[in-house]
Amino acid sequence: MVHADVPLAPLTTLGIGGAARWFVRASTAEEIAAAHQWAADERLPLFVLGGGSNLVIADTGFDGLVVQVALRGIDIAIERSETVVRAGAGEPWDALVAMTVARGLAGLECLSGIPGSVGGTPVQNVGAYGQEVAETIRDVTVFDRTSARVTTIGGAECRFAYRTSRFRREDAGRFVICHVRFALRSGPPTLKYPDVVSLFAGRAPGSIALDEVRLAVLAIRRRKGMVIDETDLDTRSVGSFFMNPVVDTGTRERVASIAGAPVPGFAMPDRRVKIPAAWLIERAGFTCGYRRGRVGVSSKHPLALVNLGGAAARELVELAAEIKQRVADRFAIGLRPEPAFVGFGDDPKVAYLLNRTDVDTAD
Repeated sequence: MVHADVPLAPLTTLGIGGAARWFVRASTAEEIAAAHQWAADERLPLFVLGGGSNLVIADTGFDGLVVQVALRGIDIAIERSETVVRAGAGEPWDALVAMTVARGLAGLECLSGIPGSVGGTPVQNVGAYGQEVAETIRDVTVFDRTSARVTTIGGAECRFAYRTSRFRREDAGRFVICHVRFALRSGPPTLKYPDVVSLFAGRAPGSIALDEVRLAVLAIRRRKGMVIDETDLDTRSVGSFFMNPVVDTGTRERVASIAGAPVPGFAMPDRRVKIPAAWLIERAGFTCGYRRGRVGVSSKHPLALVNLGGAAARELVELAAEIKQRVADRFAIGLRPEPAFVGFGDDPKVAYLLNRTDVDTAD
């Protein structure tokens, strides 16, 4: 059933934004197809809403049909040396991670505590603490709005890159994700990221259990305000607002020279280095706890921009644009935002945030 004028702010972790002109909750692929056809017949734009964790909605809302994907169900099958887990797009992400860890399946443990639903993970190639979903996604079942058919896209065909995929780039808006299959394995946890490795210093890798890594990641995220907690204002955010820039060694050396301090980084396979956006933001003058009206920088982590209570989307966008401008002015690096922006049209501040050509940018 299609509903009119449904508030969207309560359906997001940020708690900001206006209403959907029309709204429907789809729990099957057939309902997704019906919603697509209804929007086409009414000549309305369509936006797909998942867990609402990586999303900034305009104060004016969305003047079209919002489809909340609510497909549920988890199936497990053994295929040769792998365990393939098929999950509905509407399944809560962290519950899926917890289930796989409890079964002794490695591959998702470092992605613990990330809010949102399963369907959003392939879109931005969700990653944290040394893991990305691209490493485990076998395939994705989608409703193709171009052909009006359900089809399956293999992992390699998703064209994953750092925090992105074809679903966010060239095919944005074309596919509605229905199910995702993950190929997992029995074995040791991933121990790559310094924050995680340091917690197990002195222990042999083979002695560290999957559930220990999950608990460690949850503890790290909680200290940074990155685990949803209704009693903690620092979690009223989209998580990390900006991506960590991936730069060459020359750029890293230039930034170190400007800052007058060594630049922390995580080596990438292509000999480049991922440097923390949080480090750049702090050195551009935005420390933890910075406030600007009803929005601000988390008191726990400079990468999270938070709704301090009753904030408008306009306030958040202006703060984000100010942060990006200051980082660009000082370091000539153009930070790229992680969340999607919905209902903003050709808003110049949002266009600036999404601009990839102004200065050196992350890939």
